[in-house]
Amino acid sequence: MPILPSISGPRDLDRLSDDELVELAAEVRAFLVENVARTGGHLGPNLGVVELTIALHRVFSSPEDPIIFDTGHQSYVHKLLTGRQDFSSLRSRGGLAGYPQRSESVHDVVESSHASSSLSWADGISRALTATGRSDRHVVAVVGDGALTGGMTWEALNNISDDNERNLVIVVNDNGRSYAPTIGGMSRYLNRVRTAGVYREMHRKSDRLFRAFGPLGRAVFRGVRGGTHGFLSRFTNNVALYSNLDIKYLGPVDGHDVGALIETLQFAKDYGAPVIVHAITEKGRGYQPALDDVADQFHAVGRIDPKTGGALSSSSGTSWTSVFSDALVEIGGRDRTVIAMTAAMLRPTGLAAFAERYPDRVYDVGIAEQHAVASAAGLAFGGLHPVVAIYATFMNRAFDQVLMDVALHRAGVTFVLDRAGVTGPDGPSHHGVWDLAMLQMVPGIRIAAPRDAERLHEALTEAVAIDDAPTVIRYPKGEVPDTMVAVERLSDGTDVLARGDDEDVLIVAIGSFAEMAVEIAERLRERGIGATVIDPRWAVPVQPSVVSLAARHRLVITIEDGIRVGGIGTRVRQVLREAGIDTGVDELGVPDQFLQHASREQILEDAGLTVDKITADIVAQVGGTRIPVAKAPGQTGAIELPLRESR
Repeated sequence: MPILPSISGPRDLDRLSDDELVELAAEVRAFLVENVARTGGHLGPNLGVVELTIALHRVFSSPEDPIIFDTGHQSYVHKLLTGRQDFSSLRSRGGLAGYPQRSESVHDVVESSHASSSLSWADGISRALTATGRSDRHVVAVVGDGALTGGMTWEALNNISDDNERNLVIVVNDNGRSYAPTIGGMSRYLNRVRTAGVYREMHRKSDRLFRAFGPLGRAVFRGVRGGTHGFLSRFTNNVALYSNLDIKYLGPVDGHDVGALIETLQFAKDYGAPVIVHAITEKGRGYQPALDDVADQFHAVGRIDPKTGGALSSSSGTSWTSVFSDALVEIGGRDRTVIAMTAAMLRPTGLAAFAERYPDRVYDVGIAEQHAVASAAGLAFGGLHPVVAIYATFMNRAFDQVLMDVALHRAGVTFVLDRAGVTGPDGPSHHGVWDLAMLQMVPGIRIAAPRDAERLHEALTEAVAIDDAPTVIRYPKGEVPDTMVAVERLSDGTDVLARGDDEDVLIVAIGSFAEMAVEIAERLRERGIGATVIDPRWAVPVQPSVVSLAARHRLVITIEDGIRVGGIGTRVRQVLREAGIDTGVDELGVPDQFLQHASREQILEDAGLTVDKITADIVAQVGGTRIPVAKAPGQTGAIELPLRESR
């Protein structure tokens, strides 16, 4: 009889024998492959933590002992063991989230999927438990070795080691990878530990020797190993990594040996002070197609054939990421000062082709966006032009460096933000909806949102030619739409995409909303309302033509794939007021809320960003029944240029 269906909570693990735990691990792997193949999701990371998660829930008492996952994409096994076994709608509206989510279970603590924050959470929670007299409880942080490349991890370790009177266990899930193989000195150090023959041989012989003496011998083995900062690890010099932190170190331990994990974690639990448990795991464990995937071992997959691992739905379109990839390679061939940087996401951001062509001109700094941006400022000072490719949601982490290191020093650095705007199934921490509002406040910055492949190539070419200010190019997840040919390009670079018979409404379409804006204009024409659609190409600063056109129209509509609070629409409205133009502006975008996981289409519909809704609202505004009300015909006029915003 299968074991997994009988697990409704962590304490159901207590009744299982060692052999049954091994059987459960096999069932969990089979479940993950079968179910994630149907929905898509993070398969490889979860296959690698099956035994580790079982052992954690066997030893610790969640939720009384909070378990914090960093980054959270490896929490599927945790969900299964805490009573959530309906994966039929994983990452879809109404179904399970792809990351821990408090509304799903009391066992979920941290919802954010941004790496390297778990130890700070664990530090805070453990301090609070101690301060409030709950010293019998434990806090566990599960951190991937890739997250150890992030500076927050080491800031937290520094503080944790300063207070050794807490029940805090840090589990390093060491599989040598984040998305792709982990990079940097930390990675090289841990890799030597993983592959050291002397460690494996010493561990095997010592374990066999002590186990021959039964339970007492096993206890002595654990005590010797832990009490000396890891005797066998010291033999391979691994203790040097953690000894100066004054935190007990246990391991390395086989992350797929349930029994060894339970023993080690139990010792860590009983120790009474912060402990690091170093578990060596294998990403994609037990599923050959994942193990054979050299790029990222099925870190994240779409719908696949569970038997072969082959994709079930192939797209005939071209992705934004691939367009950027090709454009950067071409531009890099013409300009040797162009170099590329990323934060542990070489392939996801499209830099792999550039790295293959120009291996000496690519820098992967690990999960350390702040360092990447500050380092880019230094590279620019040295005469290079860094192109920093990051997911839009992760750009939030480096805002201070963009402001104070790049912009203040007028450094020529180009930021390419992939997955900008509403991304869909990965949920609130992965939507890239803050970048426009956040970055446009940076003095001197230029921000482009290309509407198609040609505009992306064009914007990148223009950006790398700017050597005295930061530039940003942002584009959404998914396929590039067909090329949209402009009716006219104005003198400042603004593209006019459609002109109505009358100048009633000016629609300023930012990036991916250009196609929708043209369709709205056609709907308005059918209702006798003339609409001009423009793509400013460079949304920041506001182009003079936007101001001039706004003065001649009765109403301005801005549409952007970001939060409308402080967004591009807000900036347009402010610039118009400074120019003395009283044309009403309706700023359309997503609300300033954390958007839950759902399809992009569902989220845009909720936000009212559909052709039908926007068209109906504009008709009401022109008719005078909805605010902002369009000016009456004849109340518009031209203005003097240039304006202060242009620079």
